Amino acid sequence: MADFMNLIRNENMKMFRRPRLFVMLGIIVGLVIVFSGVWFSVDKGESAMWEVVITETMFLYWIITIFAAIASASTVAEEFSSGTIKMLLIRPWSRSKILLSKYISSLLFALFFAVAFLASLMLVNWILFDLLGNGTVDRLSDVMGVSNIEYLFKYYGLLFLGTMMTVTISFMLSTVFRSSILAIATALFIEIVVNNFMQLLAFVKYKWIDYVLFVHLDLTKYVGGNEYNGMTLGFSLAVLGVYYVLFMVLTWYIFNKRDVAA
Repeated sequence: MADFMNLIRNENMKMFRRPRLFVMLGIIVGLVIVFSGVWFSVDKGESAMWEVVITETMFLYWIITIFAAIASASTVAEEFSSGTIKMLLIRPWSRSKILLSKYISSLLFALFFAVAFLASLMLVNWILFDLLGNGTVDRLSDVMGVSNIEYLFKYYGLLFLGTMMTVTISFMLSTVFRSSILAIATALFIEIVVNNFMQLLAFVKYKWIDYVLFVHLDLTKYVGGNEYNGMTLGFSLAVLGVYYVLFMVLTWYIFNKRDVAA
């Protein structure tokens, strides 16, 4: 177990020591500061902090998913494109352990950025805005029966589940392609183009569409606890669970069967 934890630590060091980490962090914090600053200048700080945080989460969180997809799509593919995969496989670890350590590191990378984004949102908007703004009414408590912070963390949790699925897809692509550029480009195409297009299919009245992966990646439509187009959160999680198992099995099969001699 200690050896495996060291393996995860080594993978984390690879991911967190790269210059792109600081570039991504700068973009995240910069976007939060700019959006919050513009909001503050428009309404002179009259909005409630929670209202700003929740709204900015809805509009800016996608960048976290994009960064997580880029990182996970390059994890394995970069080892092949740089030739370091041979050195990695001669060490006293099985291929499955190596792959699992990379996958866990990819999830931890996504979690780090999700937490960093939320922390910057809370800090910046706590400085600029009052907790409840001009009023003393917790709007979400009145409308949905939940507090602002409860709504935020439920919404954020559902967002991160979608991010985890995207990381899994990107990680699978990283094992399929030897080129990290090709893996990243495919992951971004799926996330930006295919995912958004497929979301529109949810409004088409065909039963088979209910089983398309991309229709279920956005789980925030269930944040109020209601059905959406006849589907429930449990159904969406079940569909995602089936795809998750398929992707992981395919990822492990390809990586364990791949010839690295060439």
